[in-house]
Amino acid sequence: MSKRDLKKYLAELSKEQLEEQLIDLYEKFSPVKVYYDFVFNPKEDKLLQESKVKISHEYFPIKKPGARWRPKAKMRRSVAQKIIKHFISLGVDSFVIADLMLYNIEIAQTYSSQNLIKQDLFYKSIFNSFEQAVNFLISNGILTEYKARIIAIHDEIVQQKWKNKYDFEAILDKIDL
Repeated sequence: MSKRDLKKYLAELSKEQLEEQLIDLYEKFSPVKVYYDFVFNPKEDKLLQESKVKISHEYFPIKKPGARWRPKAKMRRSVAQKIIKHFISLGVDSFVIADLMLYNIEIAQTYSSQNLIKQDLFYKSIFNSFEQAVNFLISNGILTEYKARIIAIHDEIVQQKWKNKYDFEAILDKIDL
């Protein structure tokens, strides 16, 4: 069904029928429920904090009470990417999304400053996150507000002597920070 056909169909329905269909969608489909729950009660700060905790647990997992050992860090970039994509689909404020994108990189840097990482894929993955974050900041016109954090991320990369530090520098050269 095309968008035009949908509009025509909806125009033919009464207000009560429209309300009934929306309630059915809300009850049957979780993404619809999540969307309306967010629209009517955004609580972006709470959502941001919960998301930051999830991302930090990827690098610094919490030892469960009674367990003898601490779980190993999974360092999955996909967890943060999924959360960021969800934020974008909900229409969360671009400043909140930008904060989360940069936090993801910063927590990975904190982990790498304390642990030796041999996988080149880790560095490439964080570079991809950095590139996406910078592109997001530019496309939303908020790059200047996050300039200090972008520079701090770059400085930390140089200090930790990441193998791909020149890739990060190339992005900074393009945006002229």
